[in-house]
Amino acid sequence: MAAEEEVLGKAYDSRIVRRLLKYLTPYTLQVALAMAAIVLKAGADVLGPYLTKTAIDKYLSAHAGGHSFLDRYLSPEPLVGIAQVSGMFLSVLLLGFVFEFTQTYLMQWTGQKVMFDLRSQLYRHLQRMDISFFDKNPVGRLVTRVTTDVDALNEMFTSGVVSIVEDVFVLVGILWVMLSMSWRLALISFVVLPIIIVATQVFRKSVRESYRRIRAAIARINSFLQEHVSGIVPLQLFNRERKSYEEFKEVNAQHMEAFKDAIMAYALYYPVVETLSSIAIACVLWYGGHSVLSGITTLGVLVAFMQYAQRFFRPIQDLSEKFNILQSAMAAAERVFKLLDTEPKIQSPAVEKDARGPGRIEFDNVWFAYRQLPVEKDGAAARGEEWDWILRGVSFTIEPGETVAIVGHTGAGKTTLISLLLRFYDVQKGAVRIDGIDVREMNLQALRRRCGVVLQDPFLFSGTIADNIKLGSAHVTRAAVESAAEEVNVAEFIRSLPEGFDSLLQERGNTLSTGQKQLVSFARALAHNPRILILDEATSSVDTETEFRVREALTRLVEGRTSLIIAHRLSTIQRADKIIVMHKGKVREMGSHQQLLAARGVYWKLYQLQYKDQELGAALAAVPGQAVPEARAD
Repeated sequence: MAAEEEVLGKAYDSRIVRRLLKYLTPYTLQVALAMAAIVLKAGADVLGPYLTKTAIDKYLSAHAGGHSFLDRYLSPEPLVGIAQVSGMFLSVLLLGFVFEFTQTYLMQWTGQKVMFDLRSQLYRHLQRMDISFFDKNPVGRLVTRVTTDVDALNEMFTSGVVSIVEDVFVLVGILWVMLSMSWRLALISFVVLPIIIVATQVFRKSVRESYRRIRAAIARINSFLQEHVSGIVPLQLFNRERKSYEEFKEVNAQHMEAFKDAIMAYALYYPVVETLSSIAIACVLWYGGHSVLSGITTLGVLVAFMQYAQRFFRPIQDLSEKFNILQSAMAAAERVFKLLDTEPKIQSPAVEKDARGPGRIEFDNVWFAYRQLPVEKDGAAARGEEWDWILRGVSFTIEPGETVAIVGHTGAGKTTLISLLLRFYDVQKGAVRIDGIDVREMNLQALRRRCGVVLQDPFLFSGTIADNIKLGSAHVTRAAVESAAEEVNVAEFIRSLPEGFDSLLQERGNTLSTGQKQLVSFARALAHNPRILILDEATSSVDTETEFRVREALTRLVEGRTSLIIAHRLSTIQRADKIIVMHKGKVREMGSHQQLLAARGVYWKLYQLQYKDQELGAALAAVPGQAVPEARAD
């Protein structure tokens, strides 16, 4: 992740800029007004010293009466004329304030609008991505795309482009006025310009390297925080706080050192430019003073040149800094557009088929692998790759209204079956069908709307309990929410809370116990009235009392629905219509509980292991002080 953040491309990429400009299209009027204000503000900045020159040459110098394009508007009377020039000067200042306020407000407003649009587009795109995309892209990287990278683009829109345009207009205006008034003094003013250009190049290269390291360090900090804050429980459980803190100090120090180098570059560059500009002003004063005394140049021109010389070098400083902003923004835009251009591998087909049947599920010779492995031959890597198969020729059928349980050792491929049924992944061979239609030919939303899923690790969002059960579905009424809670035996607990169903939950539902969160997940599945019910080890992390409540709720949940249950605890599935035994990616056995026990195969061994523990627990229960082991099939 950090390596990707280190890349900094060109400061200007026409392809990326054209694409970025499309985001400004809805705000063309605001941008046009801002650009007009920028040009007028630049004109006001250039006009100020010229007014000073006019006042001195026309009214204040020993040889008053100099000519200016403002003569027709100025009085020949010195006192009146000085008042007029002062009024013009004040008007220019006020107009400059209005123009700067206008362009700042409009560009900041536009930048926020563009950020809102871009972040909304990114989030909407992330929601469409398939699960395999999130397997390969860490959360820290995706958060950086939506936050830090979009901020870099906002800085370019609101500060970078605006300042560059204004600085260019100011430079061109000053250059034109200076050459018009005295080309000799103009050349004297520019005598230090080559040295400033060299210093700017060195500064830009140094700061560019620092910015690259800063971005990489920010990426490492984001990744580190996301991982260690999410894993705070095992971190504290194993007393790893000090070690984690030392690791964070190291990552944080890299960020600090990169910033210190950037600070050093700025601390050197700005005084160098200030010194060189002062030297240029001194040269103008020396040469211009001789010219004034010789009658070649007027005093007003000399004073105006000194002011113009001061203003001329400031935009150069700004341009060097804005160059780095542009470079970072181009790199950020490239990463953002790379994410937006990544198409999800799992999408609804162009021609969709609608399955409205009773919920018949069929796995037909399904082969599936999450990844490919390189093929080696005679110690050398061959060109091809082979699949690391998780499922191998899996075939079975679940009839409408039937309750089927799937058991097997860890890694046998049980949860993978659910991922394929919900089309989180696509099979490499074979087909998964619902009511005779391949899930790859169905609309994704329609497919998943038909299924209610309760996972082993329940996930609750910040918000009320009612919102977590409803999950924003318009067709789920408040009555349905409360009825579902009643059905799964959690309504009594919810109503005991101060605000009942409107009680607020913290992030991931941390205010509830694991069992309570699981029961809310059951209510969520039931409230959406799915045709197909999927339970993935939904009782594996709950206590015995909650398990009995869940088991009672299950009886009502599966009634009239096609149900697929994955469980380690065999006690929860003995009443299933059919039990499928998975072993090493294959279906090894299939039948009812009694049939599988009679076959004395894999299921029988699982059953013996579990109930052997229970028999041992019953014996130990008679001995005071002995702990009773929990019955688990794994």
